[in-house]
Amino acid sequence: MSAPAGRPAPPVPYAVVVPSIGRPSLDRLLETLVAQADGPDSPGPAEVVVADDRRLPRPGTTDPVPDPLDLGDAGRALGARVVRTGGRGPAAARNAGWRSTTAPWVVLLDDDVELPAGWARLLTQDLAAATPRTGGVQGRLHVPLPAHRRPTDWERGTAGLERAAWATADMAYRRAALEQVGGFDERFPRAYREDADLALRVREAGWELVRGTRTTTHPVRPTDDAVSLRVQAGTRDDATFRALHGPGWRERAETGRGRLAWHVATVAAAAVGVGGLVARRPRVAVLGALGWAALTAQFLGRRLAPGPRPGDDVFGPELRRMAWTSAAIPFAAVRHRVAGAVAARRGLEPWPPPLAAVLLDRDGTLVHDVPYNGDPAAVRPLAGAPAVLDDLRARGVRLGVVSNQSGVGRGLLTRAQVDAVNARVEELLGPFDTWQVCPHAPDDACACRKPGPGLVLAAAADLGVEPWRCAVVGDIGADVGAALAAGATPVLVPTPVTRAEEVAAAPCVAPDLAAAVRALDDRLPGASPAHAAGSSPGADAAGASRPGAPAATPDEGRAA
Repeated sequence: MSAPAGRPAPPVPYAVVVPSIGRPSLDRLLETLVAQADGPDSPGPAEVVVADDRRLPRPGTTDPVPDPLDLGDAGRALGARVVRTGGRGPAAARNAGWRSTTAPWVVLLDDDVELPAGWARLLTQDLAAATPRTGGVQGRLHVPLPAHRRPTDWERGTAGLERAAWATADMAYRRAALEQVGGFDERFPRAYREDADLALRVREAGWELVRGTRTTTHPVRPTDDAVSLRVQAGTRDDATFRALHGPGWRERAETGRGRLAWHVATVAAAAVGVGGLVARRPRVAVLGALGWAALTAQFLGRRLAPGPRPGDDVFGPELRRMAWTSAAIPFAAVRHRVAGAVAARRGLEPWPPPLAAVLLDRDGTLVHDVPYNGDPAAVRPLAGAPAVLDDLRARGVRLGVVSNQSGVGRGLLTRAQVDAVNARVEELLGPFDTWQVCPHAPDDACACRKPGPGLVLAAAADLGVEPWRCAVVGDIGADVGAALAAGATPVLVPTPVTRAEEVAAAPCVAPDLAAAVRALDDRLPGASPAHAAGSSPGADAAGASRPGAPAATPDEGRAA
């Protein structure tokens, strides 16, 4: 609805999503975000979600769980929420973040940027200027570099972000565009190429991407001497990108060309030299060694030429760093590219890939909810559950149960009682491929209790499938939150204990278990008989509704 004549249109609501591994720079970002709300023409975000992507302990280990991420006074002033995603990479963290918001626009920020004064006002103008076909608006990046000397290799690499297309250090996406393409492809596990892949798929879906007027500051963060060697792992993602988008992906994704061909030549020369030594052919060995030395020296020279000069305070450390990494980088780059190409040969399906498993909450989803039930005789399956599960098994879908059982941690049940009830569930409903139970009380700060991702991630690992190939069906917001945090697809089947706000926040709501499975049919193998027969007039093809994007769900402390 347009604004009355003579009145400006109200600002477009937006959410801010920040993936983080807890770097100190996150505090500075949140402080600069708080400082933006200085008037009606520069409103703050409607929602702020920080995706805590620090690693969680592996199932079955006693490693400590990281303390909850403290967002400080700035986070509290923003009303920021935290979604813990378990260390699966920035693509997965951003997906969990944006899927946990409701605003029509999602602004993706890195946790090491700073927002200068006026950023929110210009962002508001950028969003207001977007046409109905604008799927994303990129912010301009500014990387401050030393004024008294030439930049180091790492500083120049960071400054390259100023020229990067569609970098998610500051990128606003329309929610509808993200939903249409399924968000970020979580098969890109590093902060490399995942943003270009998303941009390419959004444009191929018919949306336009534009550059906005706002500018974001991206300081050069401190790092160690081996950073340039570690980033060579990104060549694996180049192989993934090529497998997904074909040989012309660099031009279509607007990415620059790398130095892989030179690295291959360097490694080949070294191989010739080593082969000559092994074969006792001195001339071949010398030629190979000379070729390797010349190519390595050329690479070192290219990296040193634009950098600090003798006499600069950083020249000595930079020379040492460039010397050893220039010798090591070609081998690392070729090794990673070969590994990526071998992995890609197995074939990559378009994102999002088909589902392979359905994980279900126990109480209220499969069987009638009896609080803190330790009596197998009290187990009563919900109507229709056996037929739905048998159909899924016949279609080759793996099945699992993910269940909070805090009665154990509260001292109301023993684990043996829980296991006995679970055995009775299997007697009545058939076998499940994995059972994952959290026995902890809500205050135990465990890694598994829903809405955390631990149970879903453990189930996926036990089944040997990726989390994004799993769906989670449950009856409360904690089930939805666990699915989102783990990268799985959630479906909510409300019961009388389900809160109205949980229903309103869920991305997909179904009236019963059969309808929940029909909602997933497009991504499941085969087709259920009910889905093939069609749905009733007035309902969608799944018999389910999608009231909106989900909000990040706190641990409600329900009976389970």
